[in-house]
Amino acid sequence: MSRHVSLPIEEKPYEQHIDDSNADPTLQQIGTRTTAAGTETEKGSTRYASSETGLAFKDENKKAERRLLLKLDVAILPFAVLLYLSAYLDRGNLANARLQGLQKSVLDNSDQNYSIALAMFFVTYIVFSVPGTLLARQFLPSRSIACGAMIWSIAATCQAATFNKAGLFVCRLFVGIGEAMFGQAMALHLSYWYTKHDLAKRVGLFISAGALAGAFGGLLSYGVSSIKNSAIPQWRILFLIEGCPSVILAICTFLFMPTRPETSRYLNEEERTLCLTRLNAESNVETSTGIEWGGVRRCLMDWKTYVISLAYSCMNLNLGSVGGFLPTIIKGFGYSNAKAQLFTVPPYAVALVFMLLLTSFSDYKQSRGIPVACVFILGLVGWSILLAVPASHISHAQYSARYLACILVVTAGYTNIPLIISWQSGCTGSQSQRATSLGMLNSVGQCLSLLAAFLFPSKEGPQYRKGATVNIAFQALGLVLVLAMTAWYRYENKRRDRVEGGRPPKGTPLNVVEQYDLAPGFRYVP
Repeated sequence: MSRHVSLPIEEKPYEQHIDDSNADPTLQQIGTRTTAAGTETEKGSTRYASSETGLAFKDENKKAERRLLLKLDVAILPFAVLLYLSAYLDRGNLANARLQGLQKSVLDNSDQNYSIALAMFFVTYIVFSVPGTLLARQFLPSRSIACGAMIWSIAATCQAATFNKAGLFVCRLFVGIGEAMFGQAMALHLSYWYTKHDLAKRVGLFISAGALAGAFGGLLSYGVSSIKNSAIPQWRILFLIEGCPSVILAICTFLFMPTRPETSRYLNEEERTLCLTRLNAESNVETSTGIEWGGVRRCLMDWKTYVISLAYSCMNLNLGSVGGFLPTIIKGFGYSNAKAQLFTVPPYAVALVFMLLLTSFSDYKQSRGIPVACVFILGLVGWSILLAVPASHISHAQYSARYLACILVVTAGYTNIPLIISWQSGCTGSQSQRATSLGMLNSVGQCLSLLAAFLFPSKEGPQYRKGATVNIAFQALGLVLVLAMTAWYRYENKRRDRVEGGRPPKGTPLNVVEQYDLAPGFRYVP
């Protein structure tokens, strides 16, 4: 294996391109730098010397980075994907169990009780999201995530043993607590290992398990529905099949998932140096592991946190509607319960492919706001079709239009999760600020999921006008918010370029630990 050495680079002073007597003197040290000839100015230049040695070093370094990323992907992403698959199966199986007799057996055949059971999950998920994510900052993320996985997997399995609505409600509360310690904490964990240019694609792969869970859950429910003459009801079998493997996965996560790049034994010293060098280029390495409360305060007092979280909440209204009622909506096409489960699979498969493509594009362009806006437009179109096209006594063309609409709303629900998470992560400075802001995505961003639980009462089926109308309104609100935020981020980056005399060279240390996203040289991902 080739060794990586640092080549001596002649230091050149920054050139100041503007005369701003009122500018902060600390900002004026962060400008552009000159080339070796001193005549050409490059903004944020990271070029190697134009020599055979320099080019050979650059080529070897790129190969080493590819090997490092592959090694990280092999060790971290399987845990992330399997945990998210498990979480979404255990969270969303209530919709499938409803069609297999749960509502009649345990919930007194009441739509309201079913909606309350859905809402119970979101109550604890919202309340514990910020503390659950900060636990991953205070301790090793792999340990706190594994504990959360153990809590939700035991609670999800215990749903099979419930005999009344109170028991089911309590189980759903604990599923929410466990998942509050996982979802955003895993995104934070990925940000410890990957740079901004790598993150959205990896978060997309991780979140894609949610769409995969929707497809797999539909197939699994279809298989369970074919079990005849069982000693226990089908919905109890479903909870057991989806809950028990999660317990084993939680134990494996605790024992084997890599912790942090600074201390993990999974990397040798050469790989650790390269990994930390890449992260240091974005000022994304902190020596301490505890919570830095200044970063928490900065997040909680920053208006941008709440605007992005509200946009995330608009997305979650769509996602909550899909997760809780997609089988019910498709059953309204005239299918049996079993076939309705089966026809939920293609929308999730389309969402999976679209998500991976768009997150890769977003990483390549380092743009989040415009892709997020495009996804909100898909949701708007989908819900508008479901509202406008009749649901009863429909022709083949109308059926095709409504099924296409289901595909669009599922795609819109899942694709924006990794994009908004990566956006929020890339626009924060310190790790404590990032942990809090990711937790706030759920604390604020899941509030509308509570509303989704009550938007589709059976008496309004199969058209569900109220559910479609409310989703249209909030998809439009989300679109306006993300367009406004991407415009603001672009304006603010240009303002900082003007005041600071251009962007600093890549790798310039930034004081994000004390000044967070306000540090001279910091730029937002638009």
